[in-house]
Amino acid sequence: MQNTHPKPILNTSLPAQFRQVRIELAREPGHPEGDASVAYFIIAPLNADDRIDATLWRERREACRIARLRPDKPDDHGHLIHLQGGGWAFHYDTGAHMPDEVGFHFADERFVYGEYVSINEGGKMHTYRVASISRL
Repeated sequence: MQNTHPKPILNTSLPAQFRQVRIELAREPGHPEGDASVAYFIIAPLNADDRIDATLWRERREACRIARLRPDKPDDHGHLIHLQGGGWAFHYDTGAHMPDEVGFHFADERFVYGEYVSINEGGKMHTYRVASISRL
């Protein structure tokens, strides 16, 4: 039987460009103040312009992970994937049984505190705000 759990990533083995980015749901209908409990953690390399570094992603794609946080539900885990044409998406591990969620223009987005990014979740676009960025 094949082990389906990802190998642990040792922070000391990753290049210094890797960051942990937390994005939280921004204001939208039904959430006039946003919602910090609806969030994602993204582990990815950022370049000098604070954009996802596609070259470093290719070299260390196994380390580029995501966690989807929702209130009253277990966290879903997966990987940051690079799509044909240059886009980015969240691909969930097999146990999650979820479709990929596509980042809207993630290739052009800067991941800096307070900036907004959008994610297509099940055919509906939601806007998130970068709430924190930290070194690993």
